[in-house]
Amino acid sequence: MRRLSLMLCLLSSSVSSSAFAEQQMTAAEFEAYATGKTLTYARDGAIWGIEQYLPGRRVVWAFTADECRDGTWYEDEGAICFVYENDSQPQCWNFYRQAAGLVARFVGDVESLPLNEVEQSSGPMPCAGPAVGV
Repeated sequence: MRRLSLMLCLLSSSVSSSAFAEQQMTAAEFEAYATGKTLTYARDGAIWGIEQYLPGRRVVWAFTADECRDGTWYEDEGAICFVYENDSQPQCWNFYRQAAGLVARFVGDVESLPLNEVEQSSGPMPCAGPAVGV
């Protein structure tokens, strides 16, 4: 009986840990985690892009080997939405914090693979293109 009780306790602990790991971050949690960092994201093991999170919900984004784009982010119905220069269409994501870092899932596209944080630094964006050194 004691063995069964211990197994149920461990199973319950495992389930609650999994549920916690998949809990969507709030805007305040995302802001506290990301501000002041430059995060590199990968999709399916390949580097996808890099984003620097600045104070005031400002960001700098670049796809791999692409020019940097300035933008801002805001919360909309629980999602974190980004708007970048030269593209007024919001890009909304749900973020989840896991042991290895952030996981981002694009809102409205359940078929797409998530982005996974694979590197983190406190340094500036390594921007390519005409804005280099500016």
